[in-house]
Amino acid sequence: MYPPELVAPMKEELTSVGYKQLVTAADVDEQMKAEGTTLVMINSVCGCAAGNARPAAIMATNSAKKPDHFTTVFAGVDAEAVQQARNYMLPYPPSSPSIALFKDGKLVHFIERHHIEGSTAEIIAENLTGAFNEFC
Repeated sequence: MYPPELVAPMKEELTSVGYKQLVTAADVDEQMKAEGTTLVMINSVCGCAAGNARPAAIMATNSAKKPDHFTTVFAGVDAEAVQQARNYMLPYPPSSPSIALFKDGKLVHFIERHHIEGSTAEIIAENLTGAFNEFC
């Protein structure tokens, strides 16, 4: 577990633009029951990947077409919520950070860490925008 004071700014980066933080397995299950589209970002302290994933996730909130719900769980902090979110992301292996798009509770698009590493925030945001245009 990471110290709360370390992750607070990283959590705030997403929650300040409207991402709902899910902290328990029940929070995740309840969100997956929501109709429409839900984006789930597994946030992380990893500077090499999360440093571009968070800005990309923020840019994506400005898309013309976008999910009905923007949510986040934090790896290494909200262990119960992260594990439950990962259960919905199967068959993909655990990946932090990562970004998943669900439609009516079904996974329709997934960006794994290895797709985030080495990519700019703009490229990641374009990937998300393409998925939004297709599924939202």
